[in-house]
Amino acid sequence: MAAVFFQDEDDIPRRIPKLGDITLADIPPEIGLFPLSGVVLLPRGRLPLNVFEPRYIALVEDALATQRLIGMIQPRWREEEDEDNGAPPLYPIGCLGRIVSFTERSDGTYAITLAGLTRFRLLRETEETRGYRQARIDVSTFAGDLNEIPSAPFDREKLLGSMRRYFQKKGLQARWSLLEQMDDDILLVTLPMICPFPPAEKQALLDAEDLTDRVRVLQTLLDLSGPEQEGPPS
Repeated sequence: MAAVFFQDEDDIPRRIPKLGDITLADIPPEIGLFPLSGVVLLPRGRLPLNVFEPRYIALVEDALATQRLIGMIQPRWREEEDEDNGAPPLYPIGCLGRIVSFTERSDGTYAITLAGLTRFRLLRETEETRGYRQARIDVSTFAGDLNEIPSAPFDREKLLGSMRRYFQKKGLQARWSLLEQMDDDILLVTLPMICPFPPAEKQALLDAEDLTDRVRVLQTLLDLSGPEQEGPPS
């Protein structure tokens, strides 16, 4: 009887590295872009997206067939304002995300979730071959995004208090019990992503040099957008 040999599962090579094992060497020099105004993905953040436009369905399908990477980036103006003038210009910095879950619906659209990996600098756009925008990128400036997030000292109660006042002014609801239970590093990724700041302010949070700078920008934006002071009594 012939001997049967089983390959150790630990020896089976992966086609793409595990999420926590990604290095700069694993990131391709050219990626597909998903321009979306008012939305930013931060390193270690999670971003759910509904994908229904044909060009972005093509982007998702191409990403799933390769390294599952998509570049989230903001246009400088809303796309509907630029339809007659071609594609809008893009901000110079975006964030690379990896598809960590997806659902294909019966109508061919997708629901996906991106995990933020690292920010990137847009070098130049390249030729479109499948309807979506593509670009050469550089991630070397943001190598620290792939490392363990360092702790950043901040006044947690002050930040959450400012957040409550901001949401109250905007008439928004939040799962405060969930936010209050989050670890500091997760909180400092989640709050900037869920706050409905204007695109330029969202970009300022993405552009922040480090976690300490992001806290400073976030606190400033919340304070500037807080409840208006009451005028003097008449």
